[in-house]
Amino acid sequence: MPNRTRSTIWRPLTTAATAALLATFLAPTTAHPAPRESRPVHSYENAVREAVWVDTGLDADRDGRPDRVAVDIVRPREAAAQGRKVPVIMDASPYYSCCGRGNESQKKTYDANGDVVRMPLFYDNYFVPRGYAVVGVDLAGTNRSDGCVDVGGRSDILSAKAVVDWLNGRATAYTTRTGTTRAKATWTNGRTGMIGKSWDGTIANGVAATGVKGLKTIVPISAISSWYDYYFQQGAPLYDSGPDWLSDYVNSPDARAKCAAVQQKLVDGAPRTGDWTPLWTERDYVKDARKVRASVFLVHGAQDLNVRMKHVGQWWDALARNGVERKIWLAQTGHVDPFDFRRAEWVKTLHRWFDHELLGYDNGIDREPMADIERAPDQWVTSPVWPPRGTAATTLRPAHGEQPGVGTLGLRKGRGTETFTDDPRHGETDWAARIDSATADKAGFVTGPLTRDLRLSGSSKVTVTATPTTSTAHLSAVLVDLGPATIRDYAASGEGVTTLTDRDCWGASTAGDSACFLRTAADTTDVEHTVVSRGWADLGTHASAHQGGPLTPGKAYTITLDLAATDHVVPAGHRLALIVAGTDKDLIDPPSTRPTLTLDLSRTKARVPFVGGAAAFARATAGPPGASPTGHLDGVSGPSQRAGRIPGGGR
Repeated sequence: MPNRTRSTIWRPLTTAATAALLATFLAPTTAHPAPRESRPVHSYENAVREAVWVDTGLDADRDGRPDRVAVDIVRPREAAAQGRKVPVIMDASPYYSCCGRGNESQKKTYDANGDVVRMPLFYDNYFVPRGYAVVGVDLAGTNRSDGCVDVGGRSDILSAKAVVDWLNGRATAYTTRTGTTRAKATWTNGRTGMIGKSWDGTIANGVAATGVKGLKTIVPISAISSWYDYYFQQGAPLYDSGPDWLSDYVNSPDARAKCAAVQQKLVDGAPRTGDWTPLWTERDYVKDARKVRASVFLVHGAQDLNVRMKHVGQWWDALARNGVERKIWLAQTGHVDPFDFRRAEWVKTLHRWFDHELLGYDNGIDREPMADIERAPDQWVTSPVWPPRGTAATTLRPAHGEQPGVGTLGLRKGRGTETFTDDPRHGETDWAARIDSATADKAGFVTGPLTRDLRLSGSSKVTVTATPTTSTAHLSAVLVDLGPATIRDYAASGEGVTTLTDRDCWGASTAGDSACFLRTAADTTDVEHTVVSRGWADLGTHASAHQGGPLTPGKAYTITLDLAATDHVVPAGHRLALIVAGTDKDLIDPPSTRPTLTLDLSRTKARVPFVGGAAAFARATAGPPGASPTGHLDGVSGPSQRAGRIPGGGR
């Protein structure tokens, strides 16, 4: 596939290498091998620490002057003294003062001159000694920046983009928030990599989708790719509030006093009907994937119930269609930073990634497997590409089984109907626990025990034809691995990790900024079923995913639900289940009525991406049918609290 980023890096380096090669023939000098790793040769304690305010060209807070965003910088003093320009690692965040970053909720601290003393996380401690500048940007409307938070809109994205432009000599910055003395980024070569978890990573996605020059790579961790899909899925509301609540949560006191008009636009533009509006179009980065110039190293928890895996599938697929250089890690965790679930390997890999993408070092990371996937707690496998070659969507059909209310799942089309009644008191863990019993709140369909492992990789779709008894109805569809396993307890408060009491250190420290962080370990639980993938929809969006409408009781409607991307192996001896039901407790909000829905099994199907396609499924299900277990199959306890609402605050 085309590799835009690598060609950009290596073309000038090839020219330099040719000149160096000629020099070896013309002068009796000893050749030195090209560097493969940046080393900690610069002093962190003596690093330059400074702040500038970049003019965004916007006036979101309507105070009559252009908004300026605060940019805190830590960079190696030795490089500046020698006239060597350095690349930049940048984290643009709304959380530097309100909520903190990382597992320990670190906030920025400053000295008497207003220069940053502690930059949250380990990036500056580790990378500044290795010849990088680390830049922490206060998103517009937060901490020391002007403007208003508009939750992924123009203000958010353009305020961060302006900093990339300034680093490349295309924007104006000042030494103070209101002064006229200009500051220039003469110390950098403009090569910028953006990184961040959740909202921070979302900003990286959005800035990359502008196609801004100078942004060479992004590392979005647990990040949003389309804000509509953070609040809704196909019309079904995922939270009981909208972006106005989130904006108010992170806005600085100064912004709250000035940003009432922006708040009202967020209210008006995001109706709780779930209809797509121009506000969501502005905050959809997937549609602009064709503009992305940067490489992308994406990290996500496969059980993230805050920023859900749908964001991964649609963004990854769009980047692939446009030939973007990509790498991915998928963990078993919820909304957790890789520094807290795979620390040593993460620091090493991130170091190599930035060395390759920003310094141009030929360290081989671009020739290594594209994907790292956690199969069991702390047990990782790799895939040369992701999804793997040979993966093909396979149509699975639900059908009646031998026991009333307990259906089968296979390749042959079923007949007849199944009926369930929406019960908002229950959710996916309840449905899966009673998969082998007829219950009124679900329709469940199960394969026999598999005779060999079966791998799902990618995004699934479930098409149902359902007849409701009321004018509103919400639908949930989940794929479940039925069988014993030890997994990370993603539903617990730590979302799959537990924080220990001792620390380890990653980089250099100062009195005001320690490089030592509390260690973590996997928080595991033994289960008898694991939800693999999930999706939701308002049946009222059957005609258009962008707009819903009332239903006619007694009329059949056909709708296709998008299920989140996953990579999961159902082991031999386990069974694969498809469950269709109503409200998924704590994951979507219930409709205004409590409908009973009748599924037409002949017009209901699941398209599931199996490695090896339909042939792999057929082989794995070719054994004689086994006896179904009876009783309750334990899984995770369900989300310990209402999932999310704040993408990335704290952990």
